[in-house]
Amino acid sequence: MTWAVLALGLVLVVEGLVLALAPARLEEVLRLLVALGAERRRLLGLLTLALGVALIALARALGGLG
Repeated sequence: MTWAVLALGLVLVVEGLVLALAPARLEEVLRLLVALGAERRRLLGLLTLALGVALIALARALGGLG
């Protein structure tokens, strides 16, 4: 449970930085995402998910997570 809270905290830190440091750029990115269409957004989401899982597996393999 501790790792889940840590992960959520890290996500919120990154999201907060994006909103605080580049709010106008975020609007541009959101417009680009809408223009992609649902299927491409789904593919982007799946690729992002796979990258996240791979990074978690790498961290575990390097001994950083229990």
